[in-house]
Amino acid sequence: MADKETRGQRKVRVGVVTSDTRDKTVTVEVPNASRHARYDKIVRTSTKFHAHDEENDARVGDTVRIMETRPYSKQKRWRVVEVVERAR
Repeated sequence: MADKETRGQRKVRVGVVTSDTRDKTVTVEVPNASRHARYDKIVRTSTKFHAHDEENDARVGDTVRIMETRPYSKQKRWRVVEVVERAR
C-alpha cells in the first residue's frame, strides 16, 4: 500500500450548482476557458458533474467546491467539499 504522498492529490473544481432536486445530489457546472490551437480565440466550454451533498446544503446558484472521490453511484464520482458563495 502506497503512502499518502506518493498517491497524488485529488482533483478539485469550483462551479455553480444548476440542479438540487435529487436527494443528497447536486449537479455542478464547471466552466473552462482554453485558447484555440490555430485561431487563438478563447473557447469557453463547461462540464457538468454530479456531486454527493450529504447534508443537502447546496442550493441552485450557489458556488461550490467539489472534490474527486470514490464512486457513490453510477454517475456520482465527486463530492461537495464546501459552499464557497451563496446565491443571492
